[in-house]
Amino acid sequence: MRRPRTTLVALSTLFTLALTTLAGPANADPTAPNQVTDLTVRQGDGYATLAWQPVDGATDYQIERTPVDANGAPTGTPTVVGIWRPNRQISQEAPTFADAGFNPGDRFSWRVRARTGTTEQPYSEPVTGTTTAPWGDPTIPGQQLRTQWETTRAAQYTSDTEEYAYTAAIDALSDRVRVVEIGRTVLNRPINMFVIGYPTPPATPAAVAATSPIAVNCNVHGNEPGDREACLIMARQLAFATDARTIDLLSHTTVLIVPTINGDGRAANTRGNSTGQDLNRDYSLIRQPETAAYVNMLRQYRPIAGYDGHEYGNSRAGDLPMLPPRHQNVPQPIFDESMDMIEGHMYSEGAKDGWWACPYGCEGGGSVGLSEETILRNTLGLKNVVNSLLELRSSGGQTRPDEGNTANNRRRKTFSALWTFQHFLDYHRANLPAITKARTEAIKWQAANTGRLVFRGSRPIPAHPAPHPGDSPPPIDAPPANLILDNAPCAYRLTEEQYHGARTDGPGGNGATVAERIAAHGWQVVKVGDSYYVPLNQPERGLIPLLLDGLGVEKLVDGERIYPTLTGRRTGPLTVTGFTCAADATITGPVTVRTGAALVATGTTVTGPINATGAAGVLLANGTVTGPVRLTGTTDAISLIDVKVTGPVDLAGNHTATEPLLVGNTVTGPISCTGNTPAPSNLTIGNTGTGPRAGQCATL
Repeated sequence: MRRPRTTLVALSTLFTLALTTLAGPANADPTAPNQVTDLTVRQGDGYATLAWQPVDGATDYQIERTPVDANGAPTGTPTVVGIWRPNRQISQEAPTFADAGFNPGDRFSWRVRARTGTTEQPYSEPVTGTTTAPWGDPTIPGQQLRTQWETTRAAQYTSDTEEYAYTAAIDALSDRVRVVEIGRTVLNRPINMFVIGYPTPPATPAAVAATSPIAVNCNVHGNEPGDREACLIMARQLAFATDARTIDLLSHTTVLIVPTINGDGRAANTRGNSTGQDLNRDYSLIRQPETAAYVNMLRQYRPIAGYDGHEYGNSRAGDLPMLPPRHQNVPQPIFDESMDMIEGHMYSEGAKDGWWACPYGCEGGGSVGLSEETILRNTLGLKNVVNSLLELRSSGGQTRPDEGNTANNRRRKTFSALWTFQHFLDYHRANLPAITKARTEAIKWQAANTGRLVFRGSRPIPAHPAPHPGDSPPPIDAPPANLILDNAPCAYRLTEEQYHGARTDGPGGNGATVAERIAAHGWQVVKVGDSYYVPLNQPERGLIPLLLDGLGVEKLVDGERIYPTLTGRRTGPLTVTGFTCAADATITGPVTVRTGAALVATGTTVTGPINATGAAGVLLANGTVTGPVRLTGTTDAISLIDVKVTGPVDLAGNHTATEPLLVGNTVTGPISCTGNTPAPSNLTIGNTGTGPRAGQCATL
C-alpha cells in the first residue's frame, strides 16, 4: 500500500521568480451571467499560472492571450492558447492553467471564458502583466550565460559544440560546479555530467554518495531534446542563484545532471544512438558505451533518487505524464516512495501551478510503460533508486491549440520540464528521511533473497481517484506464470567462457564481456575452482536473475542455478571448502572458511566464531552470529548486510575485486578494518551497536 503523506515544499524562487499575482478589475457584481470572475495571473519561470473561480455547469474553459505594449494596448491578435478540462487536475474547485509557449519577458493580457458544451460564455475581465525574463542577470558573470536555444528564442536547439562551451563556462565561473566526463559515445563525443553542491561539490564520487545525491538524465532519445534544454538552464540556475532555497538545497545534497547521454543521436536527431540502439532499452544489458557510462556512474555516485526525461507523441496526453519503476522485482518501498513522489507531490503541485501531471499513457495511452528491466526507470528501481519517468507531450494537442507555432511548442515542453525537475529537488529536500528509509529497507530486503523472482511483469498503476489527471493508466502487464520463479536460487554459476568469453552484441560486433558488465553493475562475484558464482544475497538481487537466468527475457547468459547446500540444524564445527550456500540454517559451532572457498549464508544463525583466511568470499545477510567474525586475505568478495553480530568484526588485508560491504549491521563489539583494498563501504547505510570502530571502518 502506498503511504499517503503531506509534503511541505518551499516553492522555488527560480521557477516562480517574481510571483506577483496580477488581478483584474473587481468582479463582485458582473453584468453577464456565467462570466468567469476573480481571474489572477501569477508569473513563473517560462510560464504563467492562471486561476479563477469555477462557473457552475462549465464543461471546460478557454484561455485567451493577447500581446500588449507597456500601456496595455494590443500589439497582436488575441489567440486561444489553452483549454482547461476537468481531467487536468485533482482539485476541481480551484481551476488553474499553466500558460506557456510565449517568449519569456514579453507582455500579455489574458482572459478566460467558460463553455457549456459548445456554448461559449462571456470572457472574464482581462489581466495584464509582463512575463518573467530568462533566468539570470545579464550583467552578472555566470548568470549572463544563455544556451543557443535561449538566444534563438527556441528556433534552434543547442548544438553539441554550444553545449560543451556553455558547460565549460559554468564550470569555470562557479565554485559550486565540477563537470566530469563519465564516458564517450560510440562516435567519441564526451558524455559530461554536472556535479553541483554548495559551497563546493564533494571531491570524489564516494564523497558525493555520502550526500544522498539526486540524478537527472536529460536526453537518452536524441530526437527528444526538450528536457535537455531544461537541464542546461537548471544547471545555470543552481550554479549561480543566491536565493535561500537554492543554497539550502545544495547544502544538503549534490545534484547530478547528465544533459546529453546520447550525443550522437542528438546530433543526428534520431531516437537511437549511432548504431541505431535505443539506449532506453539497454540500461541492464549495457551493450553500448553510453549506457555503460551511466551505469558506472550509478555505481560510483550512488544517487538515491532520479528523473529520466523523454517526450511523448500522444497528443491527447497530459502535459507531464509520469511513471514509477513498475517491474515486480522492484522492492515495495522503492515503488511506494516513487508513487508518493508522483501522486502525492507532482499531481498536487501541478494542480496549484496549472500543469497537467498524469500517469504515463493518460488519455488514450496504449501499450506504454511496461516492465522491461532495460528501461532506466525500472533499472533504477531495481538498483534501489526512488525515481520517475517524465514525458513531455510532443504536440500541443487539444488543450494547447496555439502550438502549431514550433517555438511555442518547444518552450512549453522545456519550461514544463524545468518545473518538474525543480519540484523534484524540492521533493527530495522535504522527504529525504523517507527516501533514505525506503532505500535502506529495499537494500536489506533484496539482500535477504526472499520471495519469488519475476522475469517480466509490472506492478499495477490504478487510475488516480476521480477527479484525476488521466483517464487511462498504463496496461496491467501482469507476469505470465512461465516467467515466475517461486524458488529463488542462492547464486548463479558461470563458466569461464560465459564469464570472460568474447561478445558480439556491442558496436561493430565487439561487446563487453559478462565480467565487465557485472563489474559495471557492481555485483559481487566469487571464483571457486574454475567457476564464477554470483550470489543473490546482495543489494541488486532483483536484477541479477534477469541477466543470468535461463528464464531471462533479455539475458546475457544461461547461468546454472545453485541452490542451498546447507539448511536446517547443524551442530559441531563446519569447515567450508568449495562453494557452500546456507539458507535459513542454524549452525552451532565454529565456522572456518578455507583458502579459495566461499561461504554464502542468508537468514542463518551461527553460534560460534566465523574465521576465513585466504577465502574467495564470505557473504552474510539477514542473519545472526554469536561470536567473532574475522576475515583475512579474502580475494574476491566480502559482504555483511543486516547481520546481528555479538562479538568483534575484524577485516584485515583483504584484496577484493569489489569493495567489502558492511551495511546496516548491528554489532555488539569492536569493528576494526585495516589494510583492505578497496576500503569497506556501508553504502551510506550505517552500522549500529556498541564498541569502538577503528581504521577503515571508523566512520561506517
